[in-house]
Parts: sequence; structure tokens; C-alpha cells
Amino acid sequence: MLSLEYSHTLIINATLWILIVFSIATWTIIVFKSWQFWRLRSSNGAFQAAFWQAADLTAAERLSGHYGGALARLAQAGFARLASLRQPARKSLEDRGDPDALLERALKQQMVREVRLMESGLTVLASIGSTAPFVGLFGTVWGIMRALQDISKAGSASLDVVAGPIGEALIATAIGIAVAVPAVLAYNFFLRRGKVNRAVLEHFADDLLRLTANGRSGGGA
Repeated sequence: MLSLEYSHTLIINATLWILIVFSIATWTIIVFKSWQFWRLRSSNGAFQAAFWQAADLTAAERLSGHYGGALARLAQAGFARLASLRQPARKSLEDRGDPDALLERALKQQMVREVRLMESGLTVLASIGSTAPFVGLFGTVWGIMRALQDISKAGSASLDVVAGPIGEALIATAIGIAVAVPAVLAYNFFLRRGKVNRAVLEHFADDLLRLTANGRSGGGA
């Protein structure tokens, strides 16, 4: 009998601790991603303002090395590819082909890396948001099973018999919902911010391709 009571308590406690771990992970990711996107917005804005104030592409290339952020790294990847294309001996297969296509490929590769960085942690939020209610539901079902067993043993459904197990069940449900809601809201918010920043990267890459094409057709940057 004591072993059965202990197993019930152990399962309920394990369920609650799992939800607590989920909650800690959720808020840790929320704080980190908030800081990441704030820093990304600030650095991108500063670099974009400085980039468009540059006299020419040569000045912009020197400028990109002094800024952090996704846009600066995207510009660095593009200028690095342009520098490799200027080399007199281009023997590797990677450097063969149309310069515009090679530059576009380098920019797309860097964009993939930046998008992956922006989306890091979102899978965890989505997983927690979708599984936390079911973990809480498991605790609820287990608490109700325990209440039914106590009623069967006591032969009574009085409040003092069912109050403990039902209370544990309701707590598990409440914690499961409390963990899932912030995770889902944060996932949707950061996913939206990621799409906005991806659009910024795409527009900047298009502008860089246009500027470099104009520079070559005009006899150099």
C-alpha cells in the first residue's frame, strides 16, 4: 500500500518537475531571443545607415568589417566573393561561372546561415508549446485515477478523500497551460520577427547585386 502511494506521488512530482523544466527553458529562450532580435535590429539599422552613406562600394567594403549583425556579415560574404572573383588565376570549380550568379549564390548561402541563427531555439518553443498541455493532462488523468482508487478504498466520495488527488490534478493542468501559452505566443512572435528580418536581408542582397552589377558595367566600383 505504501509502495503504491509512493509511486503515485513520484509520478505526480515527476510530471510537475518536467513542466517546471519546460517553463525554465521557455523563459530562458524568450529572454535570449528578445535580446538577440533587439541587438539584430540595432546593428542592422546602424550598418544600413552607414552603408548607404558610403561614397562607393570600395568604401562600403571597408565599412562592413567594422560592424556586427546579419547585414554586415551578408555584405562581408558578398565582398569576399567579389574579391575572390578578381583573382587572376581562378582554377577552382567554385569560382567558375557567371560572376553575378556566383555572387548571388554566396549571398544566398550567407542568408541561409543567418536565418538558421535567427530561428535557433524556435523548435524548442514549438515542441514545448505542443507537448506541455499533454504532460499536464497526464498529471490530471493520474490524479483522477488516484482519486478514484481512494474513493474505492474508503467507500466514500467525501471531500477529504478526493481533495488531495483532485487538487494535484488541477495543479498539473494549470501548470501545463501556463507553460504552453507563453511558449506558443513567443514562437509566433519570434517567427514573425524572423520573417521580417529575412525580408530585410533579401532586399539588401538584391540592392548589393544591383550595385555590383552597375559598378562592373560602369567600369568598376
